[in-house]
Amino acid sequence: MARRGPKKGAPRLPGDPADPRGMAAHVASFLEWITVKGYAERTIRDARFTIGYFITWCEQRGITRPSEVTRPVLIRYQRYLYHYRSEDGRPLSFRSQHCRLTPLRGFFKWLAQNNLTLYNPAADLELPRVEKRLPRFVLTASEAEGVINQADTTHKLGVRDRAVLETLYSTGIRRMELIRLKLFDVDVERGTLMVRQGKMRKDRMIPIGERALCWVEKYLADVRPALTVEPDDGTLFLTASGEAFSGNRLSQLVKEYVDKANVGKKGACHLFRHTMATLMLEGGADIRFIQQMLGHAEISTTQIYTQVSIKKLKEIHTATHPAKMTREAAKRTTVDDDTSVAAASGEATPATQRATIPPARIPTPQGRAALALVLAAEVEDEE
Repeated sequence: MARRGPKKGAPRLPGDPADPRGMAAHVASFLEWITVKGYAERTIRDARFTIGYFITWCEQRGITRPSEVTRPVLIRYQRYLYHYRSEDGRPLSFRSQHCRLTPLRGFFKWLAQNNLTLYNPAADLELPRVEKRLPRFVLTASEAEGVINQADTTHKLGVRDRAVLETLYSTGIRRMELIRLKLFDVDVERGTLMVRQGKMRKDRMIPIGERALCWVEKYLADVRPALTVEPDDGTLFLTASGEAFSGNRLSQLVKEYVDKANVGKKGACHLFRHTMATLMLEGGADIRFIQQMLGHAEISTTQIYTQVSIKKLKEIHTATHPAKMTREAAKRTTVDDDTSVAAASGEATPATQRATIPPARIPTPQGRAALALVLAAEVEDEE
């Protein structure tokens, strides 16, 4: 089967490319500069689109050159992003607004540094605060197994899909990191996986579980030879047409299995990344090791999973809160209340063993003193 032709080039930037001082010409030079500096393809693509939105907005208001952009213009564009609504009435999130403005700051900084504008109008532009959200969905261990088992391993593509799901679950690598895996990145003897040029163009070596390795080996032995199309570039996971997966195609593949498992949660590749990190943390793994697995540059990025993992906090809350009550005690208390009502009405009731609510734990003198200090500090803060 022949490979598909080359992908189409990037869309043309809005504006007049014939104007050497126009927006389009300067943006093209800026994109070339960040390409030479070694920025990731996705960063370059996002910069092209986000700056393109700004150029279109400027043209609608008669602004065609960067020299005509002032700080009030940028503030007006920022307000426009805040009040923007899509066709279904939804606003842009603060994260999306932040992503639309960040490339503009880099663009105008580059213009000023190269003396293409008299000053940088975006130098003091305050970006919107990005909300810090927890992952919406995280699978339990049983739910993750249910999703993985949806792959029909009686068919060749089912074996490939099972190997893909097992790899995502075992390693927690990103979607594009899995797509870029090569045959020589899997070390079966050492049980490791080499992630090359991950986020921020960083390499890292991480472990991969035995079960995932077994499925990868089965895929390599029984399935991949039938999918390979010459010339073989060594990509690990191939589509039915013998090509590497695209990001959207891989996400759609995983999403279909998540939906098919009917676990009541939505997600795709990143769902397994969140699940792996959360379950490892609940299993007792040190957060520094999870940071290395995920390839996070800062430990603060990994610490979000300490908030997702509610298991330990729930155990401590149950063991220490004075108003705790077990479900069995609650049931016995309900039965006793019903019995008391029946006895008051004169109805005959069988002899039952009265349930008692466990008394609240009486704090020690040291505990009372410490609590008093905490409450006093809170009163001072409120005043």
